[in-house]
Amino acid sequence: MAKIEREKIRLGVSACLLGARVRYDGGHKHAGALLRALGADVEWVPVCPEVELGLGVPRPPIVLVGSPSSLRLVEPESGRDLTGSMRRLARARVRQLARLGLDGFVLKSRSPSCGLRGVPVGARDGRRRRGRGLFAAELVRGARGLVIEEESRLADRRVRARFVARVRTAAQRRANAASAAASPERTQSAMPTPR
Repeated sequence: MAKIEREKIRLGVSACLLGARVRYDGGHKHAGALLRALGADVEWVPVCPEVELGLGVPRPPIVLVGSPSSLRLVEPESGRDLTGSMRRLARARVRQLARLGLDGFVLKSRSPSCGLRGVPVGARDGRRRRGRGLFAAELVRGARGLVIEEESRLADRRVRARFVARVRTAAQRRANAASAAASPERTQSAMPTPR
């Protein structure tokens, strides 16, 4: 009897979590425990919106400022506003990623570009608020139905188990769709002949 192989999970990931030295300080945030927990069944698709935007490594830090309804991404050291550039890049990158058939995405928490929730936002009144990174916001908006989580939450065994179950289901759906598309003659032969 032939062994049925499980479809490899295809996950987008903030590149720093894989150990790529792309952070503003030239470092990384290698998430070894998470990578081991997800196992060898994962095909990783690394993304670093800040490097893809052309910001160097190392680079001055960037931060979110404003209110939740009008967030701006700025480089405090120079005053440079990167909001428009990051939003354009994020829209284009999300469209590219959609064509890859991702099953899910693991984002770097608290990042002004990739943070999904709880990203520090500076306000003119001096109060700190929380928001969502600009790339993460576009990913949520443009990739509806994609399973998205932050590495910090995936440290929780239950959250990780739910995430893995959901991305495995997505991978199986993707494999089934590819199989059906590859054999249209089987689908057509099963259809009744009109009389």
